[in-house]
Amino acid sequence: MDTIADFLIAIKNGYMAKKDTVSINSSKTRQEIAKILKEEGFISDFIITEAKPNPIITLNLRYFEKDLPAIAGIKRISKPSVRIYKGSNELPKTLSGAGLTIVSTSSGLMTGKIAHQKHLGGEIICQIW
Repeated sequence: MDTIADFLIAIKNGYMAKKDTVSINSSKTRQEIAKILKEEGFISDFIITEAKPNPIITLNLRYFEKDLPAIAGIKRISKPSVRIYKGSNELPKTLSGAGLTIVSTSSGLMTGKIAHQKHLGGEIICQIW
């Protein structure tokens, strides 16, 4: 199972169904991705609810002019079967910098832009635009 892909597809499906919120099981990686999405303005907020046996993360999706989703597309790059690693100078730009690349580095998850500034390479998790 690819839990990151499940998380990204849940977000994509929520936008396609024009939902206000999306709830899915939480993990540390999912929380970090949600934090990056909030900082970059792709979601309005997220809440972590402590539930047994697994905590739940609820994302408040963001729309422009009520119908236009903040996320037009999501693409999972590195998969469990094929890992994609790039150096800091090789990190891809999504839509010439208009999108977002999430990278897993030795310092944790961060955007490709921040990883390039810190001269860190790592595993390319996904691209969002």
